[in-house]
Amino acid sequence: MHNPEISLITGSAATADAEVLIVGLRPGNDGPALAGDAPEVDAAFRDAGGLLELLALAGASGKAEEVTKLPSRAAVTPALVVGVGLGPPREDGDAAAEQVRRASGAVARALAGTGHAASTLSRLSLTAAAEGSLLGAYSFTTYKSSGAGKQPVDRFSLVVDKADDDSYAELARAVAVAGAVRTTRNLINTPPNDLFPASFAERASDIGAGAGLEVEVLDERALADGGYGGVLGVGNGSSRPPRLVRLRWAGGDSPRASVALVGKGITFDTGGISIKPAANMDHMTSDMSGAAAVIATVALAAELRLPITVTATVPMAENMPSGTAYRPGDVLTMYGGKTVEVLNTDAEGRLILADAIARAGEDFPDYLIETSTLTGAQLVSLGNRTAGVMGSDELRDRVARHARATGEGGWAMPLPEELRADLDSRLADLANVTGHRWGGMLAAGLFLREFVAEGLPWAHIDIAGPSYNAGGPWGYTPKGGTGVPVRTLIAVLLDIAENG
Repeated sequence: MHNPEISLITGSAATADAEVLIVGLRPGNDGPALAGDAPEVDAAFRDAGGLLELLALAGASGKAEEVTKLPSRAAVTPALVVGVGLGPPREDGDAAAEQVRRASGAVARALAGTGHAASTLSRLSLTAAAEGSLLGAYSFTTYKSSGAGKQPVDRFSLVVDKADDDSYAELARAVAVAGAVRTTRNLINTPPNDLFPASFAERASDIGAGAGLEVEVLDERALADGGYGGVLGVGNGSSRPPRLVRLRWAGGDSPRASVALVGKGITFDTGGISIKPAANMDHMTSDMSGAAAVIATVALAAELRLPITVTATVPMAENMPSGTAYRPGDVLTMYGGKTVEVLNTDAEGRLILADAIARAGEDFPDYLIETSTLTGAQLVSLGNRTAGVMGSDELRDRVARHARATGEGGWAMPLPEELRADLDSRLADLANVTGHRWGGMLAAGLFLREFVAEGLPWAHIDIAGPSYNAGGPWGYTPKGGTGVPVRTLIAVLLDIAENG
């Protein structure tokens, strides 16, 4: 996969040494209006008919993510000027930055095949322009044998008024964050015949070793010796046995806090004996999105050298029907000793997560954050773009705020106590599902809560919808793996590193 270069340039955008010059547009009363600070570009077109007038003639209106191309005819140095719509101005700073991020992503996709593009959107938000450009230019072509069409933009130059140490530091962080999202997308988009528990564990180990992390991998024998009944139970139906990977960033000399990350790593989910319908089962290659996100995030924490300890505990299994598969009616003994009656083998994610959450709690972290493609009920409740966030009130709300601030989307959801009784089992400590469909996302959160250490602040992010885009691309979001919630997780970790 191609990684575009990105750099800062100062001076007049009109004389930028690039093939394409990107300017932002907003809807105006009489056509599009320039967004941000690009007066030198506007001035350069005064003798050529007026920049905004020409863009309007080409169909530009300034609506969000609309891309309009205009030959410069030597009015400016780049041969092509491209206007991209941001939509109406937003007062909220995070919302305004997300407009820049989406516009940068939309124009990056539209400019595939371009060698060098300069953007003035960075004058509105350097971080958002950098992230949007790099994420919008993402393309997964590993399995394309007959050519992948136009290559993504090779190089972006972001126009800034002053390229000082702060600007370079801001750019470096944005590039690192975008890189972690791209890594997550690559893992999600790798097909399950190549990404299965053992190979996933190898790739996680390579990522961890490359980031200087402590790495531990438990194979099926070590899982059996350790009592990981949930991971083993789910993975037992596959010829490719499960794994559990632990990655740790120690936080430098004086870490200020410790955070446990847990992510669901079901490399493919047929539903097991409770088999899923065939339609769209290919989307279940994304059932390891939570695992991919936490693997990339702990490596990112090391790259940014955050002064906190971050430990990822990642269970990996393939949920398959076979003669050795676990069955509805089985009772599993989970890590730590609790027993669970299996009523539905398609509620497998919570079983492997229960083991991982219990194990993560033994490190006595200050916070625990888990993310997973856990329930179809998340999509029913919140749609394809808004994650459901559950857990202890303060951390739940903190995570949800960061999810919205980063543009990834998240909404705080309750854990109603009356639903807990519906998880009672006639045989075991609890059942893995209720006997009804009501509040399925919330019931899954209540199940996970049973395995969180007492008094530990925790949050669960259900990304069943937001982690995978089955439709057409939009903004900086491609078709396929999205990389959600990496940017939320790193924002929370940065917050914890600064404020505890």
